[in-house]
Amino acid sequence: MSDDQLQRDVNDAIFYDPKVDSVAIVSAVEGGVVTLRGTVGSLREKLEAENDVQHVAGVTAVHNDLVVSPLEAAGRDDADLRGAVLQALVLNTGVPSTIDAKVTDSWVTLTGTASWQHQRDEAVSVVSKLEAVKGVTNDVQLVTTEPIAPDVKQSIVDALQRNAQVDAKGITVEIDDTTVVLGGTATSLAERLEAASAAWASPGVTEVVNNIEVVN
Repeated sequence: MSDDQLQRDVNDAIFYDPKVDSVAIVSAVEGGVVTLRGTVGSLREKLEAENDVQHVAGVTAVHNDLVVSPLEAAGRDDADLRGAVLQALVLNTGVPSTIDAKVTDSWVTLTGTASWQHQRDEAVSVVSKLEAVKGVTNDVQLVTTEPIAPDVKQSIVDALQRNAQVDAKGITVEIDDTTVVLGGTATSLAERLEAASAAWASPGVTEVVNNIEVVN
């Protein structure tokens, strides 16, 4: 697929997403790598646009340079925003109480510890839904008290094979202490990301190194 055709597909994917205002979004494509530039009204829109592009056939990587510019009415000072962030985190049962947050110029930095990657992801998801947030840095550390299971490699392979969005035949899995190293090839960026999610779901894993190459 040519870069011009891929750019048209990317633009269509963003344009037809009702959750994203695509008016001020510009895409550039080079060799399957997509760069998004422009402005959006919320962090949620920025992440949604990136997700749309990741699922376009032919995309091998996404650089999301969109700038979040909240509406004037959505703005609030950092202390007030931090209070809203902490309240949202506390109210979500998927986020452990060991996660804290600080806010500087409407940018949220998450700190503390978690036992699972999905808890870190959930914290980011919760914060990104707040209108005044311009961005999130996830500095939450994974601290597991559960040793990595002896059969975790096979468990990850099995999970990949069960996932309808992943062609597991081209993916390799290696274990180094509590780190999972993924290699091989995938047919899409979405497949590469799904493989990483499957690896993160295994108990005892504190890091996933995703060396899977996207080959269209």
